[in-house]
Parts: sequence; C-alpha cells; structure tokens
Amino acid sequence: MQTTATIYFIRHGETDWNAELRFQGQEDVPINAKGEGQAARNGRMLATLLDRPEHYDFVASPLLRTRHTMEIVRGEMGLSPTEYRLEDRLKEIHYGGWQRRKLDAIKLEEAEALAARRADPFHWRPPGPGGESYAMLSERVAGWLAGVTRDTVVVSHGGVMRCLRGLIEGLALADVPKLDVPQDRILLLKGGRSSWH
Repeated sequence: MQTTATIYFIRHGETDWNAELRFQGQEDVPINAKGEGQAARNGRMLATLLDRPEHYDFVASPLLRTRHTMEIVRGEMGLSPTEYRLEDRLKEIHYGGWQRRKLDAIKLEEAEALAARRADPFHWRPPGPGGESYAMLSERVAGWLAGVTRDTVVVSHGGVMRCLRGLIEGLALADVPKLDVPQDRILLLKGGRSSWH
C-alpha cells in the first residue's frame, strides 16, 4: 500500500509495564522517567530532520502514553505541546484477556495459546473480549493510511508501527509481528521504504 506522504513514526516512550513485560494493549499506562528521556531524545532528533514542521500534520493515538510522548517531542522542537490531533485508529492492538498480565504468567498458564500465536502470529487473536489479531489491526491502520494526504508525524504504538511498515513496504504477513519497535529511534517511511533516525 503506497502513500505519497512522508511519515515520521515515533513509538511512545517506555512504561513500567514495558519494563515488566506486561501486556498493555489499550490499557492507559503512563510513560516512566526513561520513557520521558526517550521522548525528549526523539524530539531533539526530529527537530534536526524537519526543516518546516508547520507543514506537517502531527497526530497521536489517544492513549496517555502516546499523548505524553507527543507533548514532550513537540516541546523539544520548540512547538506548542498541545497542538496535535488524536486518532482512534492509531490505538495499540487490543490484547483481550491478556491485557494487564505478565508474559511469564501467560507462559505458565496458557502454553497452548502461546503455541498458536507462534504458529500464525499475524492471524492469531488473543482470547477474551476485544482481542485483536495483527490482521485486524492492519486493516484498522490501512483505513487511516488511506486518508493521509500530508506529510505527517505520528506518535503511536509498537503494533501500529509494525503494521504500518508492513503495509508501506509490502512485507510478508508472517514477518510483520516480529519487526523491531524501538522506543528511542524515529522510523522514517518514505517512497515505500523505511530508515531509522
């Protein structure tokens, strides 16, 4: 799926749940001090990459960790922290009944579900209400991407980052859930390719 727009994508800064390997999904978890430092680093880097930031659309997932990250990024760029848009379709993948749970506990209690996830990570859907597969998330993200007409700065989540790369670069579906999603680097998506800054 191609777009003529340039997209700078920033994953939210680290949360305590990230550090604990606890599934967040759409739970509203704040970033921690390390996450604030990552967001500040990304803001300083973005300031060097954008000649005219006023020409960019700034959009974030509505969850607390992405909003806080965006506000730090914009502040580091010398921009008004609050002048950006929210987009529901950029929320993280919903992990259903796995949200709030640590990976170690799931390994002990739901080995079969983990095996099914490993067997088909793109189409597997977490058990419990609201659970989304990467296929479902990718469809949601594609709907957003289809309407992107301006060069854009996005602050969102790891799952969204993976799906967006998969769509723009035309990656194999099985590879999408395995893509790296650093919190201290900026992903540039331009002309069907990606690079890190």
